[in-house]
Amino acid sequence: MKKSLLSLAVTAFVLGGCSLIPDYQRPAIPTNTQYPKGQSYSPAVVADTSAAELGWRQFFKEPGLQQLIQLSLENNRDLRVAALNIEAYRAKYRIQRADLLPSISADASGTRQRTPADLSQTGHTTTSGQYSATLGISSYELDLFGRVRSLSEEALETYLSSEEARRSTQISLVASVANAYFTWQADQALLALTQDTLDAYEQSLDLTTRSSKVGVSSALDLAQARTSVDSARVSLATYQRQVAQDQNDLVSLLGAGLPDNLPLAKPLGTDLLATVPVGLPSDLLTRRPDIIEAEHTLKAANADIGSARAAFFPSITLTADAGTSSSELSGLFKGGSGSWLFTPSISLPIFNAGNLRASLDYSKIEKDISVANYEKAIQTAFKEVSDGLASRKTYVDQLQSQRDYVRASQDYYALAEYRYRVGIDSNLTFLDAQRSLYSAQQSLISDQLSQLTSEVNLYKALGGGWYPNSVEKTLKLKG
Repeated sequence: MKKSLLSLAVTAFVLGGCSLIPDYQRPAIPTNTQYPKGQSYSPAVVADTSAAELGWRQFFKEPGLQQLIQLSLENNRDLRVAALNIEAYRAKYRIQRADLLPSISADASGTRQRTPADLSQTGHTTTSGQYSATLGISSYELDLFGRVRSLSEEALETYLSSEEARRSTQISLVASVANAYFTWQADQALLALTQDTLDAYEQSLDLTTRSSKVGVSSALDLAQARTSVDSARVSLATYQRQVAQDQNDLVSLLGAGLPDNLPLAKPLGTDLLATVPVGLPSDLLTRRPDIIEAEHTLKAANADIGSARAAFFPSITLTADAGTSSSELSGLFKGGSGSWLFTPSISLPIFNAGNLRASLDYSKIEKDISVANYEKAIQTAFKEVSDGLASRKTYVDQLQSQRDYVRASQDYYALAEYRYRVGIDSNLTFLDAQRSLYSAQQSLISDQLSQLTSEVNLYKALGGGWYPNSVEKTLKLKG
């Protein structure tokens, strides 16, 4: 009995080797083989270590930011959902994979019944029983044309796609935390600058008020000084609000409150980031998780075509069991008590009003959509890296020019203040110098933030932000 069932299972498994899944061909890369070159672009030099292998602890040098990133990886809810999605798709794949093999079950049952004389046909009290033990295969589909195998392949690719989705979510989270942190620091710097500027404006207003009382300054000079103070107060309230909102954004990304022992932040103008190594556009195919995710989705759609094709062919289902039965428990395994049941069934589609053809057409369209999404993911990655290279080159020149402008504005302010105090120039020139210096310092902080954000985005665009450090990457590859 056991041998016959085992032989049936082996035969079914061997017969299920056919597949109607189309041969997978990776689409051609819809971009240039090189990143843009020119005066506005930083050259893409091939380095020994790729950005994807550069751990975020090596890229982000500030200890406080490293602490916040680690906290977000432990508590962020979006990342937690992505991890749970992996577990869900893994379970679905295991369910679908299990359909490739027969489901064998063993059952045993027994009944014992006493019938009173007044209910018995013989007029006497009777006692009867029935016992059985069976081993069977229930509703197993012979996968002659690979329908079940195609569904299993689709489930596998969907599961692999979910793993890449989690990687993409983590990389985006690391970049988002870094950008939110730098924005918070920049707005705090702008708040401190505005407070210092307001103090300077109030001192100038006091000086102008005293000068106006003795007839040195005009009513126009006094009005100009008051507008500067009021304008600075408006900016101060604005930056106070932005700093509070920046902190709320950061806490939302962390999934927890800010730690009490967060180290003091370094000034924005210091060396906060490592240099991002940039490779070739073709490297993105193996480094960017969103591109790998799109390709797994494409492979899943390709496998779904095999399932739709197999639906045109007959479906054979087997149900079988073998066992023994007896009216007495002691006779359950005696000779002549054996029983068996074999129920094969075949289903052949004859007329379905074009349902199968429509399903196949739908699967092919889904594959075409997946191809387009895959190509779009590559084009998006190429654009993001190209933008990052342009930002790297131009921000170097812009920041240097802005620093020069701040120094010139400081010289202008110092000279204007001296000339105003000794009575050479009017208060109007001095106020103009104050405003120019404040505006130049604001622009410098904003440019520093933009430069940091562009480098973080370039790191993200190249697939960096998955491993804490490159050493762990090396160990994982060796393992």
